[in-house]
Amino acid sequence: MNFKLKKDKYKTARGKYSRLLNLSCRICGNFVLIYQKDGPGNIRRLYFDRIFHPQNMVNLESKSLSSVNILKCQNCKEEIGTPYLYKKEKRKAFKIYQDALIKK
Repeated sequence: MNFKLKKDKYKTARGKYSRLLNLSCRICGNFVLIYQKDGPGNIRRLYFDRIFHPQNMVNLESKSLSSVNILKCQNCKEEIGTPYLYKKEKRKAFKIYQDALIKK
C-alpha cells in the first residue's frame, strides 16, 4: 500500500517532520491502524484526519463525534482510546489511553 503524507498547517506547526506509523495493540500485538505522526513526542491523541488504514477508519472527521465508537483492538477488544474534540485546534481525535499502543 502506498500512502501520501498530508501536508497542511498542522504539519507545518509541528516542525515539518512526519512519519507513518504502524500502531498495534499492547495487549495482543494485533495491528490496529496506520497513522501519520507529525512532529516529535509521544502519541497522546490520534487525529481522525491522520488515519490512513484500515479503510473503515478513514474519513472519520466527516462524522459526528457521537457516531464514532471507542477505539478498540479488533482481536482482544481492549479499549485504546475515546473520541473527543481537541479544543486547542478544533480537531476530532481519539484520546489515547497511556501505553495502549505499540509503534512499529
